[in-house]
Amino acid sequence: MAINEAKLNAFMGNFVNDIGAVMHAATIVVGDQLGLYKALAKGPTDVAALAKRTETDKRYLLEWLSAQAASGYVDYDPATQLFSLSEEQAMALAEEGSPAFIPGAFQIAVAQFKAIPKMASALRTGLGLGWHEHDPSLFHGTERFFRPGYAANLVQSWIPALEGMEAQLKRGASVADVGCGHGSSTILMAQAYPQSSFIGFDYHGPSIEIARETAKKAGVADRTRFEVAQAKDFRGRDYALVTMFDCLHDMGDPAGASAHVRSTLAPDGAWMIVEPFAGDRLEDNLNPVGRVFYSASTFICTPASRSQEVGTCLGAQAGEARIRDIVTGSGFSHFRRAAQTPFNLVFEARP
Repeated sequence: MAINEAKLNAFMGNFVNDIGAVMHAATIVVGDQLGLYKALAKGPTDVAALAKRTETDKRYLLEWLSAQAASGYVDYDPATQLFSLSEEQAMALAEEGSPAFIPGAFQIAVAQFKAIPKMASALRTGLGLGWHEHDPSLFHGTERFFRPGYAANLVQSWIPALEGMEAQLKRGASVADVGCGHGSSTILMAQAYPQSSFIGFDYHGPSIEIARETAKKAGVADRTRFEVAQAKDFRGRDYALVTMFDCLHDMGDPAGASAHVRSTLAPDGAWMIVEPFAGDRLEDNLNPVGRVFYSASTFICTPASRSQEVGTCLGAQAGEARIRDIVTGSGFSHFRRAAQTPFNLVFEARP
Protein backbone atom coordinates (compact mmCIF):
# COMPACT_ATOMS: atom_id res chain seq x y z
CA MET A 1 0.00 0.00 0.00
CA ALA A 2 1.46 3.35 -1.07
CA ILE A 3 1.30 5.99 1.66
CA ASN A 4 1.27 9.68 0.76
CA GLU A 5 3.43 11.07 3.55
CA ALA A 6 2.13 14.63 3.16
CA LYS A 7 -1.48 13.46 3.50
CA LEU A 8 -0.59 11.30 6.49
CA ASN A 9 1.16 14.20 8.22
CA ALA A 10 -1.81 16.47 7.53
CA PHE A 11 -4.16 13.86 9.00
CA MET A 12 -1.95 13.46 12.06
CA GLY A 13 -2.01 17.23 12.46
CA ASN A 14 -5.79 17.02 12.59
CA PHE A 15 -5.48 14.25 15.15
CA VAL A 16 -3.28 16.39 17.42
CA ASN A 17 -5.81 19.22 17.24
CA ASP A 18 -8.70 16.88 17.95
CA ILE A 19 -7.20 14.96 20.85
CA GLY A 20 -6.06 18.25 22.36
CA ALA A 21 -9.60 19.63 22.07
CA VAL A 22 -11.14 16.50 23.56
CA MET A 23 -8.80 16.46 26.56
CA HIS A 24 -9.08 20.22 27.03
CA ALA A 25 -12.90 19.98 27.15
CA ALA A 26 -12.79 18.33 30.57
CA THR A 27 -10.67 21.15 31.96
CA ILE A 28 -13.26 23.68 30.75
CA VAL A 29 -16.04 21.88 32.59
CA VAL A 30 -14.01 21.82 35.82
CA GLY A 31 -13.01 25.47 35.46
CA ASP A 32 -16.63 26.45 34.91
CA GLN A 33 -17.83 24.43 37.91
CA LEU A 34 -15.23 25.94 40.23
CA GLY A 35 -15.75 29.52 39.05
CA LEU A 36 -12.17 29.82 37.82
CA TYR A 37 -13.02 31.75 34.65
CA LYS A 38 -15.22 34.20 36.56
CA ALA A 39 -12.40 34.77 39.04
CA LEU A 40 -9.88 35.31 36.23
CA ALA A 41 -12.20 37.83 34.60
CA LYS A 42 -11.61 40.18 37.54
CA GLY A 43 -8.10 40.94 36.34
CA PRO A 44 -4.56 39.55 35.83
CA THR A 45 -3.40 37.32 38.66
CA ASP A 46 -0.68 34.95 39.68
CA VAL A 47 -1.32 31.34 40.61
CA ALA A 48 -1.12 31.85 44.37
CA ALA A 49 -3.58 34.74 44.42
CA LEU A 50 -6.06 32.90 42.21
CA ALA A 51 -5.77 29.76 44.32
CA LYS A 52 -6.55 31.74 47.45
CA ARG A 53 -9.44 33.58 45.81
CA THR A 54 -11.04 30.39 44.49
CA GLU A 55 -10.09 28.11 47.41
CA THR A 56 -8.29 25.68 45.12
CA ASP A 57 -4.94 23.88 45.29
CA LYS A 58 -2.08 25.99 43.92
CA ARG A 59 -0.20 23.15 42.21
CA TYR A 60 -3.27 21.78 40.47
CA LEU A 61 -4.26 25.30 39.49
CA LEU A 62 -0.90 25.92 37.82
CA GLU A 63 -1.42 22.86 35.65
CA TRP A 64 -4.98 23.93 34.83
CA LEU A 65 -3.91 27.46 33.93
CA SER A 66 -1.10 26.11 31.77
CA ALA A 67 -3.57 23.96 29.87
CA GLN A 68 -5.81 26.98 29.34
CA ALA A 69 -2.92 29.08 28.09
CA ALA A 70 -1.74 26.34 25.72
CA SER A 71 -5.27 26.15 24.30
CA GLY A 72 -5.68 29.91 23.90
CA TYR A 73 -8.44 30.10 26.53
CA VAL A 74 -6.31 32.15 28.95
CA ASP A 75 -3.54 34.68 28.30
CA TYR A 76 -0.12 34.34 29.97
CA ASP A 77 2.54 37.04 30.30
CA PRO A 78 6.00 35.44 30.75
CA ALA A 79 7.49 38.73 31.96
CA THR A 80 5.14 39.02 34.94
CA GLN A 81 4.05 35.37 35.17
CA LEU A 82 0.46 36.59 35.38
CA PHE A 83 -2.56 34.88 33.85
CA SER A 84 -5.58 36.80 32.57
CA LEU A 85 -8.62 36.71 30.34
CA SER A 86 -9.02 39.06 27.40
CA GLU A 87 -12.40 40.75 27.03
CA GLU A 88 -13.28 38.27 24.30
CA GLN A 89 -12.27 35.25 26.37
CA ALA A 90 -14.21 36.57 29.35
CA MET A 91 -17.30 37.13 27.20
CA ALA A 92 -17.20 33.50 26.08
CA LEU A 93 -16.14 31.84 29.33
CA ALA A 94 -17.15 33.99 32.29
CA GLU A 95 -20.24 36.03 31.35
CA GLU A 96 -23.20 33.69 31.75
CA GLY A 97 -25.64 35.95 29.90
CA SER A 98 -23.45 36.87 26.95
CA PRO A 99 -24.39 35.77 23.42
CA ALA A 100 -21.00 34.04 23.11
CA PHE A 101 -21.11 32.01 26.35
CA ILE A 102 -19.85 28.48 25.62
CA PRO A 103 -19.30 26.33 28.75
CA GLY A 104 -22.73 24.71 28.33
CA ALA A 105 -21.53 23.13 25.09
CA PHE A 106 -18.88 21.22 27.01
CA GLN A 107 -21.47 19.94 29.47
CA ILE A 108 -23.26 18.47 26.45
CA ALA A 109 -19.98 16.80 25.47
CA VAL A 110 -19.76 15.29 28.96
CA ALA A 111 -23.19 13.74 28.47
CA GLN A 112 -22.12 12.30 25.13
CA PHE A 113 -19.12 10.57 26.67
CA LYS A 114 -21.26 9.14 29.45
CA ALA A 115 -23.63 7.77 26.80
CA ILE A 116 -20.92 5.80 24.94
CA PRO A 117 -21.93 2.35 26.32
CA LYS A 118 -25.59 2.96 25.49
CA MET A 119 -24.79 4.26 22.00
CA ALA A 120 -22.45 1.37 21.24
CA SER A 121 -25.36 -0.93 21.97
CA ALA A 122 -27.82 1.22 20.00
CA LEU A 123 -25.58 1.21 16.93
CA ARG A 124 -25.65 -2.59 16.96
CA THR A 125 -29.34 -3.07 17.74
CA GLY A 126 -30.89 -0.05 16.03
CA LEU A 127 -32.82 0.75 19.19
CA GLY A 128 -33.30 4.31 20.36
CA LEU A 129 -31.95 6.30 23.29
CA GLY A 130 -34.47 8.75 24.73
CA TRP A 131 -33.61 12.26 25.83
CA HIS A 132 -34.63 11.31 29.37
CA GLU A 133 -32.12 8.43 29.39
CA HIS A 134 -29.11 10.74 29.18
CA ASP A 135 -27.04 12.12 32.03
CA PRO A 136 -28.51 15.34 33.50
CA SER A 137 -25.48 17.26 32.27
CA LEU A 138 -27.14 17.15 28.86
CA PHE A 139 -30.25 18.96 30.08
CA HIS A 140 -28.32 21.65 31.95
CA GLY A 141 -25.69 22.04 29.23
CA THR A 142 -28.31 22.38 26.50
CA GLU A 143 -30.07 25.18 28.38
CA ARG A 144 -26.82 27.04 29.07
CA PHE A 145 -25.53 26.62 25.52
CA PHE A 146 -28.68 27.51 23.59
CA ARG A 147 -30.00 30.28 25.82
CA PRO A 148 -27.39 32.91 24.78
CA GLY A 149 -28.33 32.47 21.12
CA TYR A 150 -32.00 32.81 21.92
CA ALA A 151 -31.33 35.85 24.12
CA ALA A 152 -29.41 37.52 21.31
CA ASN A 153 -31.88 36.76 18.50
CA LEU A 154 -35.35 35.68 19.58
CA VAL A 155 -36.90 39.02 20.51
CA GLN A 156 -34.50 41.19 18.54
CA SER A 157 -34.84 39.57 15.12
CA TRP A 158 -36.66 36.22 14.94
CA ILE A 159 -40.11 37.26 16.17
CA PRO A 160 -39.99 40.56 14.23
CA ALA A 161 -39.27 38.48 11.11
CA LEU A 162 -42.69 36.79 11.45
CA GLU A 163 -45.32 38.80 9.61
CA GLY A 164 -47.32 40.91 12.07
CA MET A 165 -46.41 38.72 15.06
CA GLU A 166 -44.54 41.24 17.15
CA ALA A 167 -47.51 43.62 17.12
CA GLN A 168 -49.84 40.80 18.21
CA LEU A 169 -47.62 39.83 21.11
CA LYS A 170 -47.30 43.44 22.25
CA ARG A 171 -51.10 43.77 22.28
CA GLY A 172 -51.59 40.43 24.01
CA ALA A 173 -51.81 36.92 22.56
CA SER A 174 -51.52 33.28 23.58
CA VAL A 175 -48.33 31.35 22.82
CA ALA A 176 -47.39 27.67 23.12
CA ASP A 177 -43.67 26.85 23.35
CA VAL A 178 -43.41 23.13 22.53
CA GLY A 179 -40.31 21.22 23.59
CA CYS A 180 -39.45 24.05 25.98
CA GLY A 181 -36.93 22.14 28.12
CA HIS A 182 -35.87 24.31 31.05
CA GLY A 183 -38.03 27.13 29.71
CA SER A 184 -35.43 29.64 28.57
CA SER A 185 -37.20 30.48 25.33
CA THR A 186 -40.58 30.70 27.05
CA ILE A 187 -39.25 33.02 29.74
CA LEU A 188 -37.43 35.28 27.29
CA MET A 189 -40.67 35.80 25.35
CA ALA A 190 -42.67 36.37 28.53
CA GLN A 191 -40.20 39.02 29.67
CA ALA A 192 -40.41 40.82 26.34
CA TYR A 193 -44.18 40.66 25.90
CA PRO A 194 -45.87 41.12 29.30
CA GLN A 195 -49.35 41.48 27.79
CA SER A 196 -49.23 37.95 26.33
CA SER A 197 -49.57 34.54 28.00
CA PHE A 198 -47.21 31.63 27.48
CA ILE A 199 -47.44 27.88 28.04
CA GLY A 200 -44.32 25.75 27.81
CA PHE A 201 -44.74 22.06 27.03
CA ASP A 202 -42.17 19.29 27.30
CA TYR A 203 -42.41 15.54 27.80
CA HIS A 204 -39.50 15.57 30.28
CA GLY A 205 -40.98 16.09 33.74
CA PRO A 206 -37.77 17.14 35.56
CA SER A 207 -37.18 19.88 32.97
CA ILE A 208 -40.71 21.19 33.47
CA GLU A 209 -40.12 21.42 37.23
CA ILE A 210 -36.96 23.46 36.63
CA ALA A 211 -38.80 25.69 34.14
CA ARG A 212 -41.47 26.49 36.73
CA GLU A 213 -38.91 27.48 39.33
CA THR A 214 -36.91 29.52 36.84
CA ALA A 215 -40.03 31.40 35.75
CA LYS A 216 -40.74 32.33 39.37
CA LYS A 217 -37.20 33.64 39.85
CA ALA A 218 -37.48 35.60 36.58
CA GLY A 219 -40.70 37.26 37.76
CA VAL A 220 -42.89 35.96 34.94
CA ALA A 221 -44.87 33.26 36.76
CA ASP A 222 -48.00 35.39 36.40
CA ARG A 223 -48.02 34.96 32.63
CA THR A 224 -46.32 31.58 32.14
CA ARG A 225 -47.39 28.02 32.75
CA PHE A 226 -45.46 24.81 32.17
CA GLU A 227 -47.00 21.41 31.55
CA VAL A 228 -45.77 17.91 30.79
CA ALA A 229 -47.05 16.96 27.34
CA GLN A 230 -46.04 15.37 24.06
CA ALA A 231 -45.75 17.42 20.88
CA LYS A 232 -48.71 15.51 19.43
CA ASP A 233 -51.10 16.05 22.34
CA PHE A 234 -50.34 19.34 24.08
CA ARG A 235 -53.47 21.18 25.18
CA GLY A 236 -54.99 24.42 23.90
CA ARG A 237 -56.59 25.99 20.87
CA ASP A 238 -56.45 29.22 18.90
CA TYR A 239 -52.83 30.01 19.70
CA ALA A 240 -51.53 33.11 17.96
CA LEU A 241 -48.06 31.57 17.96
CA VAL A 242 -46.62 28.10 18.47
CA THR A 243 -42.85 27.83 18.76
CA MET A 244 -40.41 24.93 18.59
CA PHE A 245 -36.75 25.61 19.32
CA ASP A 246 -34.21 23.06 18.08
CA CYS A 247 -36.48 20.11 18.78
CA LEU A 248 -38.65 19.22 15.75
CA HIS A 249 -35.85 17.07 14.31
CA ASP A 250 -35.63 15.16 17.63
CA MET A 251 -39.23 13.98 17.45
CA GLY A 252 -40.22 10.49 16.48
CA ASP A 253 -43.21 11.70 14.49
CA PRO A 254 -42.53 15.26 13.33
CA ALA A 255 -45.35 14.97 10.79
CA GLY A 256 -47.81 14.07 13.53
CA ALA A 257 -46.52 16.94 15.66
CA SER A 258 -46.88 19.28 12.69
CA ALA A 259 -50.49 18.24 12.13
CA HIS A 260 -51.27 18.76 15.81
CA VAL A 261 -49.70 22.23 15.77
CA ARG A 262 -51.93 23.17 12.84
CA SER A 263 -55.02 22.04 14.74
CA THR A 264 -54.12 24.29 17.70
CA LEU A 265 -53.40 27.49 15.76
CA ALA A 266 -55.80 30.38 15.29
CA PRO A 267 -56.76 30.95 11.63
CA ASP A 268 -54.23 33.81 11.44
CA GLY A 269 -51.71 32.14 13.74
CA ALA A 270 -48.12 31.24 12.98
CA TRP A 271 -45.74 28.43 13.81
CA MET A 272 -42.10 29.42 14.33
CA ILE A 273 -39.68 26.53 13.85
CA VAL A 274 -36.06 27.06 14.86
CA GLU A 275 -33.73 24.35 13.59
CA PRO A 276 -29.95 23.88 13.41
CA PHE A 277 -28.40 25.51 10.35
CA ALA A 278 -28.00 22.95 7.57
CA GLY A 279 -27.89 22.63 3.82
CA ASP A 280 -30.10 20.13 2.05
CA ARG A 281 -27.25 17.86 0.91
CA LEU A 282 -24.70 15.99 2.98
CA GLU A 283 -21.85 17.64 1.11
CA ASP A 284 -23.26 21.07 2.02
CA ASN A 285 -22.71 20.31 5.71
CA LEU A 286 -19.16 18.98 5.66
CA ASN A 287 -17.82 21.96 7.56
CA PRO A 288 -17.01 22.88 11.20
CA VAL A 289 -20.65 23.67 12.10
CA GLY A 290 -21.89 20.51 10.44
CA ARG A 291 -19.24 18.54 12.29
CA VAL A 292 -20.65 19.73 15.62
CA PHE A 293 -24.26 19.06 14.66
CA TYR A 294 -23.67 15.64 13.05
CA SER A 295 -21.71 14.52 16.12
CA ALA A 296 -24.47 15.69 18.48
CA SER A 297 -27.07 14.14 16.21
CA THR A 298 -25.35 10.76 16.33
CA PHE A 299 -25.53 10.58 20.12
CA ILE A 300 -28.57 12.71 20.96
CA CYS A 301 -30.99 13.73 18.21
CA THR A 302 -31.30 10.66 16.00
CA PRO A 303 -31.44 8.18 18.93
CA ALA A 304 -34.09 10.36 20.58
CA SER A 305 -36.28 10.12 17.48
CA ARG A 306 -35.64 6.38 17.13
CA SER A 307 -36.80 5.88 20.74
CA GLN A 308 -40.27 7.24 19.93
CA GLU A 309 -43.13 6.01 17.80
CA VAL A 310 -42.60 6.26 14.02
CA GLY A 311 -38.91 7.14 14.49
CA THR A 312 -38.54 9.42 11.46
CA CYS A 313 -34.95 10.31 12.44
CA LEU A 314 -34.66 13.65 10.67
CA GLY A 315 -31.36 14.31 12.42
CA ALA A 316 -29.88 17.65 13.40
CA GLN A 317 -28.85 18.38 9.80
CA ALA A 318 -32.25 17.80 8.22
CA GLY A 319 -32.11 20.96 6.08
CA GLU A 320 -34.83 23.26 4.82
CA ALA A 321 -36.25 20.99 2.11
CA ARG A 322 -37.01 18.11 4.50
CA ILE A 323 -38.53 20.44 7.09
CA ARG A 324 -40.69 22.03 4.39
CA ASP A 325 -41.90 18.62 3.21
CA ILE A 326 -42.90 17.67 6.77
CA VAL A 327 -44.72 20.95 7.38
CA THR A 328 -46.54 21.36 4.08
CA GLY A 329 -47.39 17.65 4.03
CA SER A 330 -49.25 18.18 7.31
CA GLY A 331 -51.62 20.78 5.91
CA PHE A 332 -49.76 24.07 6.15
CA SER A 333 -50.15 26.17 3.02
CA HIS A 334 -47.40 28.69 3.72
CA PHE A 335 -43.78 27.97 4.63
CA ARG A 336 -40.77 30.24 4.36
CA ARG A 337 -37.34 30.89 5.83
CA ALA A 338 -37.87 33.96 7.95
CA ALA A 339 -34.39 34.41 9.44
CA GLN A 340 -31.07 32.69 9.97
CA THR A 341 -27.83 32.82 11.95
CA PRO A 342 -24.61 30.83 11.47
CA PHE A 343 -26.12 28.20 13.80
CA ASN A 344 -29.88 28.36 13.17
CA LEU A 345 -32.54 28.42 10.48
CA VAL A 346 -35.84 30.06 11.46
CA PHE A 347 -38.97 29.06 9.55
CA GLU A 348 -42.46 30.54 9.54
CA ALA A 349 -45.43 28.27 8.78
CA ARG A 350 -49.07 29.34 8.50
CA PRO A 351 -52.28 27.34 7.94
